[in-house]
Amino acid sequence: MPQLVRLVSRRMPADRDVVADALCQVRRKAWTGRLMDLANRFGESWVRRADADAAAGHMTDPDADDEALRDSLRQVVGSRMRGAGATPEAALEAMAAELLDATGHALPADRHATLAQQVAQAHGLDQGATAAFVSAAIRAEDRRRGELRAAEQASRARKREEVARLRAWEKSLVGIEGIPALLGCTPREALRWAGAGLLPVARKQRERGGRERWEFDPAEILPLKRESAEWRRAEVESADRKESRREAPSIRVGNAAVARVAALDRYAAHFATARALKRRITLVTGPTNSGKSHTALDRLATAETGFALAPLRLLAHEFRDALASRGVLASLATGEERIHVPGSRHLAATVEMCPLHNPVDVAIIDEAQLLHDRDRGAAWTAAIMGVPARDVFVLGAPECIPMVERIATLCGDDVEKISLERKGPLRAATNPVGLGDLRPGDALIAFSRRDVLDMRAELVRRGRRVAVIYGALSPEVRRAEAARFRNGEADIVVATDAIGMGLNLPIRRVIFTTLKKFDGEGRRDLNAQEIKQIGGRAGRYGKFEEGVVAVLAGAGSPDFVRHMLNAPPAPPVELRPQVQPDADIIQAVAAEIGSDSLFGVLARIKRAVLRLDDPNYRLADMTQAQAIASAIDGVGIPLMDRWTYAMCPVDERDNGITRLARWAVDHAAGRPIVPPSAGRLPAPEQASGEELQRGEKVHKRLVAWRWLALRFPQAYPDLDRAEAETARLDRWIEDVLRQQRRGRTALAS
Repeated sequence: MPQLVRLVSRRMPADRDVVADALCQVRRKAWTGRLMDLANRFGESWVRRADADAAAGHMTDPDADDEALRDSLRQVVGSRMRGAGATPEAALEAMAAELLDATGHALPADRHATLAQQVAQAHGLDQGATAAFVSAAIRAEDRRRGELRAAEQASRARKREEVARLRAWEKSLVGIEGIPALLGCTPREALRWAGAGLLPVARKQRERGGRERWEFDPAEILPLKRESAEWRRAEVESADRKESRREAPSIRVGNAAVARVAALDRYAAHFATARALKRRITLVTGPTNSGKSHTALDRLATAETGFALAPLRLLAHEFRDALASRGVLASLATGEERIHVPGSRHLAATVEMCPLHNPVDVAIIDEAQLLHDRDRGAAWTAAIMGVPARDVFVLGAPECIPMVERIATLCGDDVEKISLERKGPLRAATNPVGLGDLRPGDALIAFSRRDVLDMRAELVRRGRRVAVIYGALSPEVRRAEAARFRNGEADIVVATDAIGMGLNLPIRRVIFTTLKKFDGEGRRDLNAQEIKQIGGRAGRYGKFEEGVVAVLAGAGSPDFVRHMLNAPPAPPVELRPQVQPDADIIQAVAAEIGSDSLFGVLARIKRAVLRLDDPNYRLADMTQAQAIASAIDGVGIPLMDRWTYAMCPVDERDNGITRLARWAVDHAAGRPIVPPSAGRLPAPEQASGEELQRGEKVHKRLVAWRWLALRFPQAYPDLDRAEAETARLDRWIEDVLRQQRRGRTALAS
């Protein structure tokens, strides 16, 4: 009643219609809840809360019953179904895919039939056409479910076979005590030959007390019986001859037959084109705003041919623009995008797209400190070792120096080190900064999407103009938000640590809203490198004389920030570069072990190819690739196509592997895979936080779809449609973020 009185009092004098309208507004929240309850009761999981809220907002009768509410909801959902696709078939596919993406599970058969019926009715089909459409939809879905079940069963069976094969191999291994029986030698000879590296060690196991047990594969030891007589003769020859014979085979480690073809313990030699060149590495290190990229780009622009390799698609675009500003045309290659410029002899690309077989004069590899990144570090190893350029400029923070030097040694390359100083001073603020003390040019740093949007909502409520940048946004939206801040349309930028890589912004102060972050395993304090990388964005040379790094009031101590800014580079915990197999290695190992199972190949690589104590390299984390392999091994597509799927950038938290398996089944069946669609989008000023997040997720799914479309154009044929949907989502997300309403903003809901 108090709310009703307030609403009516604002519209005095009021008649019966005004009171009825106000009463509908008061009851809207309860009606929304009632509609969601009814939708759940009828199993209509495709009804969104936004649909229920819109249906409740259309009600004009304060005494509306459930049937009237359901009629309004049917109209709203029907409108969304018509917007989901131009045809009933396309709309049903989009709606079913959206539900699969949201839950990770397909609708039960009866619910799928109900959804098909409602889609048909929404598209205006008559009773007979609706019945035919529903029957066809049921048959198609039954066929697809049968294919998915068959693929899942085949995948599980192949996984069991490969696990059994691996266990049988491990069970067949013998210790050093078993070598005499295999080679007809004495135990003393077996020990000497193993110590000299003449006997390939299949596995090393730690026993209690710290002792190491060496195990050998009889299948690899028995063929050496003929050589053992030669080893005995060699032992009575000169010491020099004996030493050379010991050194020659010493690189044979791990599961010798598989390790020999994978050669991960000799990874540098895998890049034949680069090894054929006399390369010189120039390692340019320095803090943010020290001009590393500018120095290297000037050199690249004077070369006849070259590459510029960046960690992000956004930065690859910036490299391309930087070359264009120097009068140099460059093509572009990223995971989901190709721009070929006729006549260009330069390429801007993401690190994973580094060309390995086309020699050039100069190459730039940026952000080399990501060599230590557990998810993408192997890509930097491959790029630095494999880029076929005579002059290689490696750019990064000082923390990358030991690892780059180690890689250069493994490659036999000369290294020249250049250390740059920051162009303007950077200091820690003495006191915390309150929200009321923010000024134009400030950047607030949070470490989650939710915290960024919550902070944005609070600042908008206070009347501030705000831009936002976080990892879930596409490069196009991030660039648009950066432009808003750069041109003064927004006074303050709120960002995650995504701001710490690229995006040159005119920032006066970087202000941390917290000094802790979740790193995938637990919540921890920020380290010195993170504070330097992010805080270094403060102080734009030529605009601000100095940069200031501060902490928000109540978020931590300014002394901690000051200590981290002044801390020397931390010594790396691990100096061995990460390596991972590529398509050639996968194919070679599969042939060696006689298996067509991607899971089996990856399991053997993980267990036997590169031993844990290898002195030069360590195997990158292949957990997601193995999970994808396990899901799609039963799909009827070739091994190397399955490896391509395993490399696709998907988000496991968004049911990405389930979606990928479904796409692979359609691929194998010869059905074209339809690009993800966001359907009808609400007006930007009415978008809720839930709808914004849904749009971001669809955008991420489109990235994966486009990535696959560039590799399998026949299975993913509608690239133009996918690019158009991507551009539409970019515009909509940017329009949503532009909304600067006070009070309860769309994003805060």
